Amino acid sequence: MSDYAIRLRPLNADEGGGWLAEVPDLPGCMSDGETPEEAVHNVRDAIDEWIAAARDMGRDVPQPDDRKETIEYSGRLSLRLPRSLHAELVRSANREGVSVNQYVLYLVSAAQRKASLLKPRA
Repeated sequence: MSDYAIRLRPLNADEGGGWLAEVPDLPGCMSDGETPEEAVHNVRDAIDEWIAAARDMGRDVPQPDDRKETIEYSGRLSLRLPRSLHAELVRSANREGVSVNQYVLYLVSAAQRKASLLKPRA
């Protein structure tokens, strides 16, 4: 069942932390994990269980949408920053007691969450 697209997103502390993996083609099919890899591993089990439950109930099982991207993302992003911004981010991360990578991930996640809330719904 690896043909189904999997959408990953980090969970904030209020949501328990870690990562959420969702399968858009299978409504309600999701799982989580401490790392993106663990979340994907867990959601692959959830896909099998979702399909088995749908078949047991006599429901149709949607086929994977082949129009969706099937690219797997590594989660790695490399950026070049102005030195002054890099220094400011390091100082802020130190104040928070986290690594600069964790701090930047927090900032990007917060901005993405805000952007998705502002996006008009179809």
